[in-house]
This record gives sequence, C-alpha cells and structure tokens, in this order.
Amino acid sequence: MIKREQVLIEALPYIREFHDSIMVFKIGGSIMSNREILEDFIQDMILLRYIGIHPVVVHGGGPEINEAMERFGKKAEFIGGLRITDQETLEIARMVLVGKVNAEMVSLIGKYGGKGVGLSGKDGQLIMARKKAPVQVGGEIVDLGFVGEVDRINPEILMITAGKGYIPVISPIAVDSEGHSFNVNADTAAGAIANALRAKKLISITDVEGVMRDAKDPSTVITRFPAQDFRRLVAEGVIKGGMIPKVEACVKAVEGGVEKAHIIDGRIPHAIILELLTDAGIGTMVSNS
Repeated sequence: MIKREQVLIEALPYIREFHDSIMVFKIGGSIMSNREILEDFIQDMILLRYIGIHPVVVHGGGPEINEAMERFGKKAEFIGGLRITDQETLEIARMVLVGKVNAEMVSLIGKYGGKGVGLSGKDGQLIMARKKAPVQVGGEIVDLGFVGEVDRINPEILMITAGKGYIPVISPIAVDSEGHSFNVNADTAAGAIANALRAKKLISITDVEGVMRDAKDPSTVITRFPAQDFRRLVAEGVIKGGMIPKVEACVKAVEGGVEKAHIIDGRIPHAIILELLTDAGIGTMVSNS
C-alpha cells in the first residue's frame, strides 16, 4: 500500500514543473452524464488551480443535445464525428450547451470552492469561425449546415479571467464576422484554444481507455505516438468515427506548439490527477516526436 506522503512526494516535481502554466481540458458529453465523474473532474480542476496551474475547460454535450432533439422530434445525424446542424438543431445545441451544461459546471465549481466563469465562443468573439465546406460521402456531397471551422481564437478574455483566479468554462458555439452562429466540434475548439494560449498541455477526457488498435481490447491502448503517425492510423482504421476529431485536435495542438496532448479515460476516479501528478500516467499521449 502506497503511503500518503509517498504520493505527495511523487507529485512534487510535477507540481514544480507545471506551476503557473496554462492547460486546456476538454470533457466530452458522454462522460459528463455521470454525475460522480463530473464532480471528480471539477474537484481536479480546483485542485490544479490551487497548486498554481491555470485550467481552461472546453465542454461538449452531445448526448444531452441528442435527447433534446428527440424531444423536438428530430433525429441526430453525424458524418465523420460531426453533427449535421440545421437552424433548429443549432438553436437546440445552443440551448443545451450554453443554458444547461455550461451553467451546471460553473455551479459545481462554486460548490467545491472555486471560481468558475461560463463563456460561449461568442463572448468577446472568443471563437471566430467560418462555415465548414460540404463533405463528400461516397458519391454524394453533403452540406453539414451550421457547422463551423475555427478561423481564429481571440484569447484575451481567457487570459484576463484565468489570470484573476477564475476557471473559464467554454461552450463551443462560435460566431463569424457577420454575427452568425456556428456549432464547432468541442475537440477542435479545445485544440485551437490550446494553441492560442500557448498551453503546456491539451487533455481530452473521454469514455474510452485511449487510442486502441482493437476497440474491443483495452490491452491494445497505444500509450504514445508521434503526430506524424495520425494519417497512417486513420488509413489503417485504428482511429475512426468520433475519435478522429479528438485525435486530430491533439495532433494540431502539438504541431502548433503545445508541448503534449493526451486522451485519457475519465471513468477512472480523478484521472487527471493520475495523469499529471504521478509517474504512472494513463491513456494515449500525442507528441511532436
């Protein structure tokens, strides 16, 4: 049995290394539906803040959006992990992400003694976007609707709030120069924000063990791979479906200057603390070499 003091001593060099650094955490809607997991995540964010790390949170909300769509008689459709988004779906997504999920997370931060501030990508023109080009599926060209690609990040509002001790919590509803709203994939938004902030790490918290060679066998987790292997792993079918935008965001982050990006299993209690402050580490790490 590991003694408590051994755990603390093991954490010391990591606390020293990460002190005063910015880290971006993306948490997926699939994992947030479990209240216990969500509260573990929030507690980890507050602990990191109190040891001198500046966490910035980007959240999804896919399952809750799906449930809301069903109540409105709509069926969710996805292509390459991206939601086809008409005007009504966009309004539902905005209602769920900004009005419900974001507000709940900020409330939990307050419950556990932190200071959260809820933001959407439209606040301070944080996430500027353009309409994503139609994609080819088989022999058909499909318009994804109000799905956005990130044009640029204006990080000033994050620097101000994080620098004052707040934990920014961001829902990925973006805006273009004409004031039109777009739904941006949360992983993509998190990667772009990490680059703009020159974050030390991007960590994606999800409901799988990491990138696995065999999706049914957790023992096949790839613990680390260089960013240049991404296209090959997609071509081999190792990375597919909803995992594509997650890993692609990690790849773009490290190519853009983020030191390391991680995909970790949020079902493990206090997974972030294990990843950041212990020698063991969990999940898959993407690096530039």
